[in-house]
Amino acid sequence: MINKLKKIAAKRRRAERSRFKLRQSSSRPRLVFNKSNRYLSCQIVDDAQGTTLVAASTLEATFAGKSRKDVEAAKALGKAIGEKAASKGVKVVMLDRSGMIYHGRIAAFADAARAAGLEF
Repeated sequence: MINKLKKIAAKRRRAERSRFKLRQSSSRPRLVFNKSNRYLSCQIVDDAQGTTLVAASTLEATFAGKSRKDVEAAKALGKAIGEKAASKGVKVVMLDRSGMIYHGRIAAFADAARAAGLEF
């Protein structure tokens, strides 16, 4: 139990450290990626105004009948957020991995978002 709490605390510290660096380094919006045990979600956040510009999730109806948490779902989510961001006029963002390692679902999501027109 103690090791699990240490692991959770370490992940939270990594996430906060990377978010602090992202907020200090640039005025571009953040592309935040989050994964849970059942779903994947992402949003583009403007820290200057404190608002969410665009959001997408595998909880939406377009993902019904498919797996909502694997690599294919991450690719579809990256494409969806790229299209929504293009419709809002957002092209340049910073990727916020939330303290997670850049591989697997996160890498697939980022590659699909880049292919859909986002630059980061």
